[in-house]
Amino acid sequence: MKLYPLKFAPIYKEKIWGGNYHTKQLNRNDADKKAKIGESWEISSVEGDISVVTNGELAGNGLDELIEVYMGDLVGDKVYDQFGTMFPILVKIIDAHDDLSVQVHPNDEVALEKHESLGKTEMWYILDSEPEATIVTGFSKQTNRTDFEKLVHGPEVLDVLNTIHVEKNEVYFIPAGCIHALGKGVVVVEIQETSDITYRVYDYNRKDDQGNERDLHVADALEVIDFTVQNKYDIDYKTEMNKPCNLVRDWHFTTNMVELNTKIGRDYFLLDSFVVVACIEGSLKIHYPDGAVTVALGEFALIPNELKEIMFEPMESKAKFLEVYFEGDDVNTTKN
Repeated sequence: MKLYPLKFAPIYKEKIWGGNYHTKQLNRNDADKKAKIGESWEISSVEGDISVVTNGELAGNGLDELIEVYMGDLVGDKVYDQFGTMFPILVKIIDAHDDLSVQVHPNDEVALEKHESLGKTEMWYILDSEPEATIVTGFSKQTNRTDFEKLVHGPEVLDVLNTIHVEKNEVYFIPAGCIHALGKGVVVVEIQETSDITYRVYDYNRKDDQGNERDLHVADALEVIDFTVQNKYDIDYKTEMNKPCNLVRDWHFTTNMVELNTKIGRDYFLLDSFVVVACIEGSLKIHYPDGAVTVALGEFALIPNELKEIMFEPMESKAKFLEVYFEGDDVNTTKN
């Protein structure tokens, strides 16, 4: 069976801080309108949360099953040789209706040793934000492990963290080891390694519906936090219509932004990788040799490695999408 651009059923995650952006702004009829949806896992290979195809002749098949059958034709020979049937990137939409916990993720080495997992380097595209919305990225002043450990059990911990105002269309790169948090009123497209390892450091003494505070992982977090003061995690970029603009080029993933107002072609002959397309404005049509697939705002598609000539067409006057793929060892920079 020939491969084609694949779409998947979102996997919804109810969270204490979640909201209704998916059902109201994205018009997701498959989501529970009464639930506090914090995350939708749009393409996932995490054990227990494997994405399932919704379109075409392969509908109903899991992503892991398809990788096992199609191997490099689907994900790229380099990707298959390194990761097997695990898809190396997890993409999400996160709706922070309330503040997320202050947290950190381990790098690949620590995650492999402690959890038999990949670590978690990630990036955020701000899909939407309220006027006063903020995020935490790193530290605002010099501190060390001993002093920080004394602060983590109370709101004073926020005094040493770098809290910044965010706006729609901004991009942030969050390497493993960077302490961070999404603030209330932020919606992001998150691109990350395939990992569900999070060490919560501070959670505002918040309690769940049963009156219990959520678990913290302070000891684990202290082992992996990078205490370097680095105030700039945002990505400076400027798009040029109908041309790809690089946002992040890291060992774990490369991400470009493409803004288009006409039909354009993309040549992937030199790329030994899948391509994930995330529509972040308008809607677009992905043309491939045997047909076309439409991707609306907030939807994602996986273009198999064997499809090397693709045409992208805006459905209205303009569209914008993120283009994500894997370069691996060919990369020696973390961002533009």
